[in-house]
Amino acid sequence: MAYSSGTRTMMVEVAGWFVFACFLSLVAINYDGLRQGVAHMMGVPENQETGSGETATAASDERARSGYSVELTAGGNGHYHAEAEINGRAVQALVDTGATMVVLTFEDAEHAGLYLKDSDFTQTASTANGTSRIAPVSLDRISIGDITVRDVQAAVAERGRLQTTLLGMTFLSRLERVDMRGGKLLLQD
Repeated sequence: MAYSSGTRTMMVEVAGWFVFACFLSLVAINYDGLRQGVAHMMGVPENQETGSGETATAASDERARSGYSVELTAGGNGHYHAEAEINGRAVQALVDTGATMVVLTFEDAEHAGLYLKDSDFTQTASTANGTSRIAPVSLDRISIGDITVRDVQAAVAERGRLQTTLLGMTFLSRLERVDMRGGKLLLQD
């Protein structure tokens, strides 16, 4: 069947517009991936892509996160230890999924700039070692590697009642993912 030149031109234009519409649809569907890829090629850090309207600090005041992960290896006793920064100070801590909250040793609390007096220990906590008095506190931030969680509810144990600072659920529950497999603990924000 022979088409006139005008019909052929119109069919080519319709086909061109169809291809263009498919291209735009693919771009719209894959926009986030394309944006991240372009930002990566340009060397722009995550959450700071040009034109996104967000920066790492403005993205969320409650969560200073941008998709980082940290992998910890179990020690000889099967526990996961981490060097954490609490209020900007290095503290050795035990990652404890069985602990309801973050609990600092008295000494680590002082190292992190929390100076408590006896009257601050207003609550009690039941532990494997019995009942103990604790002082409720709010920590400015806890960091492990590139992961940072701000405004973490915690407690400080009385002097001599706790041997190691525990990173419990008031920290862990604020992460996107906590996964334990084959002697590895993955923390991801």
